[in-house]
Amino acid sequence: MSITEQIEDLIERRASDFEISKLFKTYISDYKNSLPEIFERNQGKDFLVIHTKTLDSIISLMYKTILRRLFGNYLPMRGSIPVVFIALGSYGREQLCVHSDIDLMIVYEENEGYNTSKIIEKFLYLAWDAGLKLGHRVHEVNDLMKASREDITIKTAMMESRLIIGSPFTWSTVQNKLTAIRHDNPKAFILAKIEEADLRRKKFPFSMQPNIKEGVGGLRDSQLLFWIAKTLYGVTTLKELTGKLFTEEQYREYRIALELLFRVRSALHLLSNKQQDQLVLDFMPRIAQMLGFSDERRLVSRLLEAQWRINNFTQIYVKKMSRIYLFDPKQSQKLKSGRVQKGFYAVEGVLYASYNQPTPSIDILLEMISNLEDREWTFDSSVLFHFTYTLIKHPLRTKTYTLLRRLFERRHFYVILKLFYDAGILHQLIGAFKKVLHLPQFDGYHHYPVDLHSIKCIEALEKINDPYVEAIYTQLSPSDKLLLKAVILLHDTGKGRKQDHSEVGVKLIVPFLKNLKLTTGQFERGALLVRHHVLMSNVAYRENLYNEKTLYQFMSKIKSHENLTLLYILTYADINGVGPGTYTSFGANLLHELYEASLEIASQNDRITDAIKRQNKEKKLVQDPEFSNLSKIEQKKVLSIESNLFFFKHTPSEIINISKEAFGCQTFTYQLNIDGGLIIHIFRRIPLNLGYLLGKLSYLDVASMDIFTLFDGIKYFKIEFLQRPLEGTMEQIEIIVEEAFDMSKKLSLAKPVIKPHEITLDCDHSIHYAQLNLNTTNQRGLLAYFVQCFDEANINIATAKIHTNKNMARDHFLIEKQNRMCDNAREIINKLLGE
Repeated sequence: MSITEQIEDLIERRASDFEISKLFKTYISDYKNSLPEIFERNQGKDFLVIHTKTLDSIISLMYKTILRRLFGNYLPMRGSIPVVFIALGSYGREQLCVHSDIDLMIVYEENEGYNTSKIIEKFLYLAWDAGLKLGHRVHEVNDLMKASREDITIKTAMMESRLIIGSPFTWSTVQNKLTAIRHDNPKAFILAKIEEADLRRKKFPFSMQPNIKEGVGGLRDSQLLFWIAKTLYGVTTLKELTGKLFTEEQYREYRIALELLFRVRSALHLLSNKQQDQLVLDFMPRIAQMLGFSDERRLVSRLLEAQWRINNFTQIYVKKMSRIYLFDPKQSQKLKSGRVQKGFYAVEGVLYASYNQPTPSIDILLEMISNLEDREWTFDSSVLFHFTYTLIKHPLRTKTYTLLRRLFERRHFYVILKLFYDAGILHQLIGAFKKVLHLPQFDGYHHYPVDLHSIKCIEALEKINDPYVEAIYTQLSPSDKLLLKAVILLHDTGKGRKQDHSEVGVKLIVPFLKNLKLTTGQFERGALLVRHHVLMSNVAYRENLYNEKTLYQFMSKIKSHENLTLLYILTYADINGVGPGTYTSFGANLLHELYEASLEIASQNDRITDAIKRQNKEKKLVQDPEFSNLSKIEQKKVLSIESNLFFFKHTPSEIINISKEAFGCQTFTYQLNIDGGLIIHIFRRIPLNLGYLLGKLSYLDVASMDIFTLFDGIKYFKIEFLQRPLEGTMEQIEIIVEEAFDMSKKLSLAKPVIKPHEITLDCDHSIHYAQLNLNTTNQRGLLAYFVQCFDEANINIATAKIHTNKNMARDHFLIEKQNRMCDNAREIINKLLGE
């Protein structure tokens, strides 16, 4: 028996409202359970239309049921009852997703012969009791204009009205009202929607875990395009503007991209069983399988490409349609005086273009930009239009490469690269990008796909925030700056292959440098820099920078101090291009130390001994004016500090400031600072329960730890953490630090799981220090456990470098050689292993 027959049977038996709503609820539940099967057969817009039509039929049946219940056998013709049920928003567009709200507007006309309020009330109760997730509005037909003026969201929803069921006479009246609403102050509406979109796009920026609905190039951008087209032209679909606003091919590419967004969003809702609009990592493998992709990387690459396409199409045609409202007639004279060439105008740092002007060739466009003043330009969407649809023939002409070189030589190149990316021509002008176009990077580190990361690296180069790096970059010759930009832009273009991406990158950059007419020597330097572009960060974060062997091995690959300088700046740009907050003060200090130490190595023909380095450091210290202000006794104490490492790790100013703090230490002092993460400085004459301190703070990840014996029995501890403590917890941390001077306090620390091959002890590291290396799975409390073991074995730690990446801990401890420690190396390792 069909649901219609079951309802009729219940009405005949005078069944309760509860029984009828229960029948609808069961029917809706069965329908929802069948959605995955329907999705397998029909994806994309087809699935959304089927879903919309099914809900139309349910709402229509509910309305008919209410009328049948109220009027019994005296049911009038539905067309005579002055009520209409109207779908709004995505429901009105027939794009309603599975767990989205069903936006419904019920409009009635006042008529003394019908109790319309009773009909509407009964319908809403039935819909709610049956489990429909309604977002509804009820209006008398003459109140529609007033309601649309109350809130732009209401007016927007009304723009997408579609009749579900009701009186055709009332619907005709409603349509007239809706037409009047569409013509009501269209300029204010369009400008408000554009401003709203700008704020949304800042809130939901481009991401490798894209928001399908709200993000840049998402469904909201597509809807903005339709709202403006509806307001200006009264169209029911964008396709009606084909041949008028855009070509059939341009619209087809846009619709293919939109179809993928529909498929992904529907799959997300079905898989998560809720209104889930962001494609997060956890869902990617299953979504890829549901949509027939070979793996999640292929899915996300296609999705990023689709969002790029929608963003490009929307930006171009929103501006093209709304320019009648965006253009200020007062600007006419400025445009004329700022004419760059026919149809292109530069005004106050913005380049505009005429949509009606035939699109010039790529060489003409590149030459025009290269002749602009070297500043940070903003390119209007009208300019994006011409760069998107310009014709680019391959192979590129020699003139094209000459123009590209001129652009590379500009100080402000990032905005031009971003224009190429937004227009979809970056890979056509620089072929090395073809394989990495929209290629996601799911390594837990990068925030952007490869192509966008590369462009972000150029932005970081042009906006250097580290004064030391900026000073070095400023001193480079123009030819070195050109080479560096090319290397930074192409350093990751070898990704996406089975081979090492650095080696593939070498094969890609050399032909490009040749096309730019660089010298053979620059080809070789460019190849070396791409081959070793991750070397400096790896050494800085993972190796002991105070080991001469490490520095000599590093410089043997870099060859010269000129290459070292370019690699340093490249590493700075690469890290900053990863995403916000990646370049920390801790990382900056490590890179700076490695650069300075390597420069010293590069400047010497003979090996530098620790003694010579110490002498050089002491000379710089003695020449510092602040050192002269110390008393003779204080100066003698500073120079008596035995640790060479202390002198190597600190600048003269830092040595003086640390010493001054130590002079005032009676029992212990400490400082808590926030510089990216928490930093604890401790000076103590009395013993410190370091294992207890680290154990209590094990919820924070340690980045590095230094321990130095200074003078007068004072030890200096510096512990840097990766994270900031939660707001309001600094007082508790102070208590923990003070408690750490109670040597009776003990913590029961869980023994970490460490395999024998994961610990090595190098007793030949240097005369005074041995190095213990740990490479194991990262575990909470790992460092606290090691320190506790060292304390129990009376082993003094000089410094510790802690590095965690992809859930692996790669830690290095410099420990003082004492008490025949190296003769008992096996026993020490066994103790650390808990054996």
